[in-house]
Amino acid sequence: MSDAAPRLPMIVLCAPEHPEILVDEFGRYLRDYDVRTTASTAETSALLTTARADGVPVALLVTESRLPDSHVFPAFGQWRSIMPTARRIVAAHWEYFRADADELREGMAKGKYDAYLLMPRGVRDEEFHTAITELLSDWGSTVAAPEVATVQLVAPAGDPLAAGIRDFLDRMGMPSEVLAPESDAGAAILAGYDGTPDDVRRGPIVSAFSRAPTLATSVRDVAASIYGTPSDIDVETVVDLVVVGAGPAGLAAAVYGSSEGLSTVVVESEAIGGQAGTSSMIRNYLGFPRGISGMRLAQRARSQAIRFGTRFFTGWPVVGLEPGDGEPHVVRTEGGDVRARTVVISSGVAYRRLGVPALEDLVGFGVFYGAAVSAARELEGQDVIVVGGGNSAGQAAIHLARFARSVTILIRRPDLAETMSSYLIGEIAYNDVIKVRPCSVIVDGGGEGRLQWVTTRDLNTGAEAREEVGGLFLLLGAAPHCDWLGDTICRDEHGYVLTGRDIPKDLWHDGTPPASLETAVPGVFAVGDVRFGSMKRVAAASGEGSSVVPLVHAYLSGI
Repeated sequence: MSDAAPRLPMIVLCAPEHPEILVDEFGRYLRDYDVRTTASTAETSALLTTARADGVPVALLVTESRLPDSHVFPAFGQWRSIMPTARRIVAAHWEYFRADADELREGMAKGKYDAYLLMPRGVRDEEFHTAITELLSDWGSTVAAPEVATVQLVAPAGDPLAAGIRDFLDRMGMPSEVLAPESDAGAAILAGYDGTPDDVRRGPIVSAFSRAPTLATSVRDVAASIYGTPSDIDVETVVDLVVVGAGPAGLAAAVYGSSEGLSTVVVESEAIGGQAGTSSMIRNYLGFPRGISGMRLAQRARSQAIRFGTRFFTGWPVVGLEPGDGEPHVVRTEGGDVRARTVVISSGVAYRRLGVPALEDLVGFGVFYGAAVSAARELEGQDVIVVGGGNSAGQAAIHLARFARSVTILIRRPDLAETMSSYLIGEIAYNDVIKVRPCSVIVDGGGEGRLQWVTTRDLNTGAEAREEVGGLFLLLGAAPHCDWLGDTICRDEHGYVLTGRDIPKDLWHDGTPPASLETAVPGVFAVGDVRFGSMKRVAAASGEGSSVVPLVHAYLSGI
C-alpha cells in the first residue's frame, strides 16, 4: 500500500493470490497515483466506497481473474456501481489465462471491463503497460480535471459560448478550464487583459500558450488564434490538393496525399475529426483492441499528416467552390481563398435539427447536438436523455452513464437492432444505468435559464409525459454538409454528392464516366459520408480518403 498523498487518483489492485507481481509491476506509477492493494471483492468495494465518500478519484481497477468471494463479473458490476468512471482490467495469472479466456473475453465484449491481459512474467513487459497507460490516458482525458490547462477561459458559470469553446478544445486534444471572473485565477487573467473586465459579458476572455488574454466572441476566434486562417497562404501559391473537411475521410486523404508528395491543405469549419471526433470510444476500428476515442484517432491522424507536410486551417467554413475550367479551382472560405489543382470534398454530414423551438433556444444550456463529451462531466448525478439509435448515440450513452444517474435512449423504432452495432447493443443491455425507450419522441421542453424538463410522446398511444432531465443529447441522423457547393456539383435529392457512374450520363465527358470518386467537375472529388452511396462507417470513410489519392495523381498527370 502506498503512502502517497491522499488526493492522488487511486489505482486499486485486487490481488488475492499474486499481490507481489502486481504491486511490483505498478511500482512505476507511484509518483502519480495512490496504488492500493486489496484481497477480495468485499475489501475492494469498501475501499471504493470510502474513496467516493472522500472525493478521491479512482482511475483504474485491476483484478486477478479469480477472486475468493465472487466471480469477477458480479464483482465488476458492484465496483462500477460505486465508481462508474474507473477503467477496469482483468490481469490473469498465466496459470489461469487460457482456462479462463473464453468466458472472460465474452465479458469484455459486453463491456463488463475494458481489457483482459496476461499478468507480466518478467521485467519491462511494455505490451502490458501500453494497455495500462492507454486506459489511464483515456480516463485522464474524459474524467479527470486537467492538471495543467493549455487554455484558460474566464466566463460566468453556464456560459454557452465557453462550453462550445471547451468542447472544441477537447476535440482538438487541448486541456482547458473555465474560471469564474471573481476567482483569484480569473481575476489574474483579467488583470492582464488589454480591455475592460466588463468585456467578459460579451464573451469569454481566453488565455492560451502564455499569450496575452483576448476576447473570444466565437469558437472561430479561438481556432484562428491557435491555428491561423486560410488567408495566411500566399495568394500566388497554387497547392496540389485542398481537402474540405477533416473527418476520417479528409484526414486519410491528407495523410496519403502529402506522404506521396502532393502539397496539401486541409480546411475544417469546426474541430479536427468531424462527427467521429466527438465519439467517446470507438471499439470496432481496426487495430485498436481496447478502442480509441474519436478525438485521439483524429489527432493522431492530424499529427501524421503534419509530419508529411499537410497544413491545417480550422474554424473557417467553406462558403463556395469555383471550378477552374482549366485553371486552378478556388475554394472560398470566410477567412480567405485557397487555389488548388484538385479538390477533395469530405465535409461530412451534420446532425438533423429536432425542430422544437423551445429546445433550440436552450442549445448549449443543457441541450446538445452530438456527443459533447466535455459536457458529460457536468451532469454527475442527473438524469439524461439521448435521442438517436445509431452508433454515435450508443457511444454517447455509454460515456454519459459514467457520470449521470440515469441515461435514457429515445428512439422512434421498436428496437436498436436495425441501426446500431451488436457490440454496442450488448454493452448497453449490460449497463443498468442505461434504458432504451422505443417508439418515442421529444415534443417539448424548457427550464429557467437551462434545460430542466422535456415532454415525450409515445408513438403507439399518443400519450405525452413531462419529466425532469438535466441534459438532452440529440444525435438524430445526418444530412449532408455541402450547401456551399451550390449548383456546380451534382447532388441527389437529399443533397449527397454524386460521383462516378452515379452522375447523369449527359454530364459524362466523351461518353466516359468520371472516375469512381470524381464529381461531374474534373479534378474535384468527393469521399466519406458526404458522397452518395458511401457506407457510414469510420473505417469506410478512411478507406475512401486513401483511395482517392491515386485518382488525384491520375488527374494531375493528365493536365
